[in-house]
Amino acid sequence: MTDPTGLASLSRGFRDRILDHDALTEQVNAWADAYPELCELRSLGRTPQGRELWLLLIGPEPGRERPSAWVDANMHASELAGSSVALAIAEDALRLHLQASAAVHGLPPHLCEVIREVRLMVLPRMSPDGAEEVLRTGRFIRSVPRDERPQRSPRWRSHDLDGDGLALLLRRRDPTGEFVESTEIPGLMLPRELDDVGPFYKIWPEGSIEGFDGRTVPTPTMTGDNSPDLNRNFPYDWAPEHVQAGAGPFALSEPESRAVVDFVAAHPTIFAWLDLHTYGGVLIRPLGTQPDNKMHPGDLAIWRELEAFMEPLTGYPMVSGFTDFTYEPDTPLHGDLTEFAYHSRGALAYVCELWDLFRVLEMPRPPRFVDHYGRFDRELLHRLARWDASENGSRVFRPWVPVEHPQLGPVEVGGMDIRFGVRNPPPERLPRLCEQQTAAFLRLVAMAPRLWASELRVTALAKGLWQLELQVDNRGYLATYVVPSSKAHEWNEPLRAEVAVDGGATLVDEAEGLRALGHLEGWGRGRGMTLGSPGFPRGSGSVSTRMLRWVVRGAGRVTVRVGSCRVGWIERSVELGGAQ
Repeated sequence: MTDPTGLASLSRGFRDRILDHDALTEQVNAWADAYPELCELRSLGRTPQGRELWLLLIGPEPGRERPSAWVDANMHASELAGSSVALAIAEDALRLHLQASAAVHGLPPHLCEVIREVRLMVLPRMSPDGAEEVLRTGRFIRSVPRDERPQRSPRWRSHDLDGDGLALLLRRRDPTGEFVESTEIPGLMLPRELDDVGPFYKIWPEGSIEGFDGRTVPTPTMTGDNSPDLNRNFPYDWAPEHVQAGAGPFALSEPESRAVVDFVAAHPTIFAWLDLHTYGGVLIRPLGTQPDNKMHPGDLAIWRELEAFMEPLTGYPMVSGFTDFTYEPDTPLHGDLTEFAYHSRGALAYVCELWDLFRVLEMPRPPRFVDHYGRFDRELLHRLARWDASENGSRVFRPWVPVEHPQLGPVEVGGMDIRFGVRNPPPERLPRLCEQQTAAFLRLVAMAPRLWASELRVTALAKGLWQLELQVDNRGYLATYVVPSSKAHEWNEPLRAEVAVDGGATLVDEAEGLRALGHLEGWGRGRGMTLGSPGFPRGSGSVSTRMLRWVVRGAGRVTVRVGSCRVGWIERSVELGGAQ
């Protein structure tokens, strides 16, 4: 199949800008309409505001079960860049199928062939309601723009006050305020220090106070008027709100998270999982709840393999979620999607925090990567403001505009629009970001388990009596169980062979009609798990191969089906009788 120009003509420009929901819908429908044999578009459900949760299935016979790789993005509303990267991965996968000779990210032909055998699943926007609100108003939303909690304590409600269509920040002079204005860059707000003489300011969301008593101003929180955080709502290690902020009333209480889990639980073929977020410039792998010495050593060795090629391709370090990304040391997050994908679904699941702002600002790396976020001192804030003015078109820092607040009196609104330059990269940097992350993820896809079966070999034993022989291999890097820690899952079933006969053929031993094969190892072992030291290299035995034999009597058709729900199925058939 060739398509030298058609794919490029279908692009809605997602590599250079963030698409709104209508444009994203046009993009995924354009691919599905143009290439129905390669691209199937499904809706996992509708959001409360009526937007579809679009999922692309990409590969020949997209509905056929086989090893599958999952990508999701934009579950956090303001983390928009992930949707562009997810769409770029989908487009590059289509290019691999449409242009057999195309060089994609420098991948050698044999790896391109492996990738073509894998089914790709892409959910480019998990929170379309939240993303649409952020794109339209600039209002900060963690995940979804709703709050259905029955209690109604006083809280901030974000909305536009000055009529510019944006809901950014609000500042008010206050002798107890925690902020002062920079003397170097007008309008830049800095954390207050002992030597400062004022004036001092409080900074709150642009908006008003719901349930205001006329005196008491509530402290804003990250999920103040948009309570559920989808990335705290997944069922693995879920904890209630008083333990985990943003958890929601119960695991999978939100239609978006429930739709994802309903789908992936029905598709155990998913072996790779990329969860796209912003910002930081880092790849976060399991474990999220324990240190590396508690991880299965076979799993850890595979993560070391990924780290070895992903860091050079992306420029991002790969870190442990527990060691480097708990906001409070030894206090894991609960209800996280990648922890669910890894522990409950046995997938090689990781987070990519796109946009390496810390490196752009030449910020020293702290001992724990997550501590970057709390180390924006005055020098770094000035550096950010200068960078915004010189290289980002002054997208972030906005002038303060006087407004008469209906509850608080004279205030000013504006300050910072964090959408492009802080929370997401400038649009000009999107193409390179798409290139780097797609190159890294497709190499992970090339590690897929690869079930292979020979043709059925037939030997005549006597008149009307036949021996059938079949060789079954796993020719992929990963084992058919994917990661060692997932072998214990009941759904992670071993391979089996099923024999069906028709016409006059019968199995001599009917019990051989269903045969358990067990799992097959892959050829890969990860880093640090070699089978021999230098000078004494040794490979494993026949751990990736099974030889199967049956004896059949009579003439007719024999079909052998080999596989499992974890890796899909292969069929081989032969007609017995006549000239054999």
